[in-house]
Amino acid sequence: MGHELNVPKYKISKKTWTFIWVCTFVGILTFIFGLINNPERIWHSYLVSFFYFTSLAMFGMFFVAINHVTKAGWSVNVRRVAEAFTSFLPFAILGFTGLWYGAEVIYPWLDQEKAMGDALIAKKVAYLNESFFAIRSYLFIAIWVFFAWRMVGNSIKQDETKDHKLTHSNLKLSVIYLVIFALSYSFFSVDLLMSVDPHWFSTIFGVYAFAGLFQSGLAMMILFLIMLIRGGFLKDFVKVDHIHDMGKFLFGFTVFWAYIAFSQYLLIWYANLPEETIFYLHRSHGGWEWVSLFLLVGKFIIPFLALAPVWAKRNYDHLKMVCYWILFMQYVDFYWLVYPNLHTNMPDLFAEKPIFNFYEIGVFLGFLGVFLFFVHKFLEKNSLIPVGDPRLEESMHHHQ
Repeated sequence: MGHELNVPKYKISKKTWTFIWVCTFVGILTFIFGLINNPERIWHSYLVSFFYFTSLAMFGMFFVAINHVTKAGWSVNVRRVAEAFTSFLPFAILGFTGLWYGAEVIYPWLDQEKAMGDALIAKKVAYLNESFFAIRSYLFIAIWVFFAWRMVGNSIKQDETKDHKLTHSNLKLSVIYLVIFALSYSFFSVDLLMSVDPHWFSTIFGVYAFAGLFQSGLAMMILFLIMLIRGGFLKDFVKVDHIHDMGKFLFGFTVFWAYIAFSQYLLIWYANLPEETIFYLHRSHGGWEWVSLFLLVGKFIIPFLALAPVWAKRNYDHLKMVCYWILFMQYVDFYWLVYPNLHTNMPDLFAEKPIFNFYEIGVFLGFLGVFLFFVHKFLEKNSLIPVGDPRLEESMHHHQ
């Protein structure tokens, strides 16, 4: 069947190119300006945006792996977009290298003299130390890049060879990857986000980060699919039933994120341990209580109500607006996790209130430009659907 398909070749439009380069240029200028005038602020902004887009790339790998493991047929025609997200992962190595240069103003435990003077942090120095932090972070990203290279490479190779053995190979790789992903992404989220406040403990934080990863990743993937459908590239291959299924997943993981967020809060509330409650104390005064409330309403209640009706998951314009909103709230979530700790390295002026302006916007736009560059170049270079996949026929005739 692969030889019978006439899959349009994707071409990046001039408008898209302009948007990508403007975002990247604004990001570079903002970063340079911030390094000169406010390095503490710019590195915290860098951390939020770096983790945001690395998580989107990791969603791509997880989506590919979970669909191989479950031998899903419906998702074959949408899978190439998820594979495109993984093209950002090699850049994550460079991105982490940049973060490493500013790590000292983000992570107080990197100052070993101060760390040893703090009884609680001193107990964590075997894990929270400069060398081990760098080694495991680079190792995690290198492993992710390797699996992306093998699994996505097999998928692209199959477009030409139509060799079904490559699907079976990806099944085996996916089983291994999912185990590694569960551990590595949990540690990665703890290292980069939770350790910003090294006094804090949470045994559920890795799952919390994963819930946000999948919710936001689905939203970004739906936006790309709708863009390709309306551009005429996937209109014959991705139907409204595919998008409806993606919308159902988005609705389900909106609920899952709320469940995990509430579980984390409940566990900390009834345990009432100082090293745990400090997290919510920082986020319950000085204006942060409004950000906390906004996160609850914006990341759960609004998308829950907006996605609940059946028609909402089949109306492209409506679904696009919900997806944009969820992606915005994912940034708010990471901002809420990182920025209450900014006051430890900032003047007292900013100690007790949220701050947000061009520093955060500019750096985010820079990472957005880089992410879009890699994804669009991947889609332009390769077939928009895996034409050699043995389950392609099932996806072509997918119906609710």
